[in-house]
Amino acid sequence: MKTSSLALRPIAIALLALTVGLLVAVLLWGRNAAEAAVEEGSQGSGAERCELFDHEHRAWSRLLGRYVHSGVVDYASWKRSGEADLDAYLRSLQRVCSGAYETWSREEKLAFWINAYNAYTVRLVLDHYPLGSIREIGLLPGAAFRMHFIPMQRLRGRTLSLDDIEHGILRKEFAEPRIHFAIVCASKSCPVLRAEAYRAEALEAELDDAARTFLGDPNKNRYDAQTHTLWLSRIFDWFHEDFERSAGSVLAFVRKFMHPGGGQLPNADGLRIEYLDYDWALNGR
Repeated sequence: MKTSSLALRPIAIALLALTVGLLVAVLLWGRNAAEAAVEEGSQGSGAERCELFDHEHRAWSRLLGRYVHSGVVDYASWKRSGEADLDAYLRSLQRVCSGAYETWSREEKLAFWINAYNAYTVRLVLDHYPLGSIREIGLLPGAAFRMHFIPMQRLRGRTLSLDDIEHGILRKEFAEPRIHFAIVCASKSCPVLRAEAYRAEALEAELDDAARTFLGDPNKNRYDAQTHTLWLSRIFDWFHEDFERSAGSVLAFVRKFMHPGGGQLPNADGLRIEYLDYDWALNGR
């Protein structure tokens, strides 16, 4: 009897091990199946797996309304009390993934990148404030625009620079010349920073308004009737191809938005175009 019991013991141990193994497998399968069901139910398609994005850009508008006054940016106050809110908005941009982005309208995409450019420019200035010009950042003038500090791995698979957004995305993918009056390089000769975000539903009107505002500022563009000279911002020289592609010529584009004295610019005959010096002093205090 004792011998028989000893002989059966290995079989009992094996059966027990098998039972425990099956039980663990069932439990693991159940947990994985439950997690998969929850994931499938809550996430759905690739686009739905991404977080919902506020296309009104309310957080950015609140910051602009608080720290931008008539185009002048109060960087000192922003650095004292607004950096955390700015970083929270930037994180919302970073969380956008390509699946959701591809479902957006052209206007939603364009507004996203314009606001991203402006918000990250402010972030860069605050990181180095106080300073007299954005060109003081980096070893060489213009280095600030080539610095890769914008984490867009979910959307673009890499860290971007301001130049990447301006030239590689806005100019290349949208072919929209009015972006030159919407993106702000933190300098006095740049377009003014609006006190509210660009929004998809009003983007056409907002871009037109930005163009009229920029061309209506005599510090940046003006017509001298006595000498028949049109003094334009260097932006029209640097990016003349964008305006020519859109309107046929720089002058044709300018005539749509510039109305000196409430009238029209004269025809090209006898009209001389000159370009103003660019003031890179910081657009704030």
